[in-house]
Amino acid sequence: MFSLRSNVLLCEASRHHRSERDRLQRLKSYRKCSGLRPMNSLLQGRRRKGGRPKGDPSVVRRITIGVRVNAAELEILRIKASHMGMSPAQWMRTAALRRQLPPPPVPEANRAAYAELTRLAVNLNQIARAANEGHAVVSSHILLGVRQEIIRLQRALLGEER
Repeated sequence: MFSLRSNVLLCEASRHHRSERDRLQRLKSYRKCSGLRPMNSLLQGRRRKGGRPKGDPSVVRRITIGVRVNAAELEILRIKASHMGMSPAQWMRTAALRRQLPPPPVPEANRAAYAELTRLAVNLNQIARAANEGHAVVSSHILLGVRQEIIRLQRALLGEER
């Protein structure tokens, strides 16, 4: 059985609970609109620290380069990376940035010029042989200089100039 006094207290408690619930609901909707901190951090009086600290922007890698490989290539990358104690992405990055690239392909124009120089070198060798046998009028010293210049030009066309 309830007394009149306990009934009044229950009604008052119920009203207080509803008003508190309404107040929290209004605070939640206000917080969503205004970007305020969550309720539990307001009640606890401390600031919540979220996630991993930001890294140095010059060191953080944010850009992705997509490379497509087939299953066999992926397995080879994983094996090579595991031998070095790296992830495949780390191994590819290191390989791409620290290794010497193969020489670029020789342009077709250089190939044609190289072939022409080769024909000239063959003719020059025939003249040099004739000069060594005593049949030519041109000095062998001049012929050797021309031959060396042809070899230098051939190497320059192939990108091997030393």
